[in-house]
Amino acid sequence: MYPFNEQIVAATRQFADAAAQVNRLALKNAEAVIGLQLVAVEERVGATFAFFNEAAEARDFDAVKTLWPKGLQVARENVERAVTTAQDVLGRTLKTQEAIAELAKTQFERNAAQAQDTVRQAQDSVQQATETLQKAAKAAARQNDARA
Repeated sequence: MYPFNEQIVAATRQFADAAAQVNRLALKNAEAVIGLQLVAVEERVGATFAFFNEAAEARDFDAVKTLWPKGLQVARENVERAVTTAQDVLGRTLKTQEAIAELAKTQFERNAAQAQDTVRQAQDSVQQATETLQKAAKAAARQNDARA
């Protein structure tokens, strides 16, 4: 196999590995986010249904009057839980994005280092070839001078 093809295969393999890592991070984040949201919904649904059960048992105006503050409390707790869950989701998503960005940065740095190594190798090869040609030119000049 040619060196150029090996480099392409290696780069493709690195890209595929990085893509798999990004997918794992994204799926792990999605799983955590869905879990947080399901727990929040479960808690709030339980509290809301408890309030509705109490409201269904109210038979007179005084019982309904006592429900008003409880209803506001349930609504306030629902909003607070939604905000808290949204903050948790945002925090987890930001951490995941930071991990993905770090992974991309690592990949770029690794590829840059490999490119620099390749450039150095090419420069060394050119330098060696230049020195060899200079020696050959000097040897040819000496032979021409000796013949003359």
